[in-house]
Amino acid sequence: MDADPQVLCSPCDAILGACGPVQGLTVFQAKGFPYTLPELFGADPAAFAPYRDGMFATLRLTSAMYHRFHAPHDLQVHHVTHHSGDTWNVNPIALKRVQKLFCRNERAVLHCRVGAPGQRAHPLALVQVAAILVASLRLHWLPAPLGLDYAGPAQLPCDEPFAKGQEMGWFQHGSTILVFAPRGFRLAPGLASGARLRMGQALMHLPDPAAAPVTTM
Repeated sequence: MDADPQVLCSPCDAILGACGPVQGLTVFQAKGFPYTLPELFGADPAAFAPYRDGMFATLRLTSAMYHRFHAPHDLQVHHVTHHSGDTWNVNPIALKRVQKLFCRNERAVLHCRVGAPGQRAHPLALVQVAAILVASLRLHWLPAPLGLDYAGPAQLPCDEPFAKGQEMGWFQHGSTILVFAPRGFRLAPGLASGARLRMGQALMHLPDPAAAPVTTM
């Protein structure tokens, strides 16, 4: 893991897909294929408002990759929202053909606060998206897997702290993690769509501590 406290690491091994600034509330899964934060997160503005004009990254885990994911920074997961849906393939061809694919698929949104004790806190969302053959997600602090057979509540409040690099859960197969950070975060230098990332490699840089506001999320 990149130990720099100003670095948000990749939570998994992945191929970097669409990434960059969120345009208001609009994000692109591929060129010409937009979706909106309310469509992905749900209608509650509290869920998506922190990421208006923020930064995002699409991390695709192929079937041959390591399927576990880890805390990209010291963080606390304070809420999980489960969205039932389909299991469309999430490969690049499908992303260029199926409108709003991530918003249609089975997914879980992990709402987090990033920052070690005594540091400024920032909201962060990790959206775990299911795909064909990948409809089961395990989170260490939940007793049951989240997937097509899940029949529990959609809203799952929690209070789970993780140290940077600590394992948070795993997919049963390759899938996708969407990372959303608020305005002020920036992609690590040299990263662009198509780059191969290893878990622990720098993904984004946090805002300058002297300028970053404290959030109470």
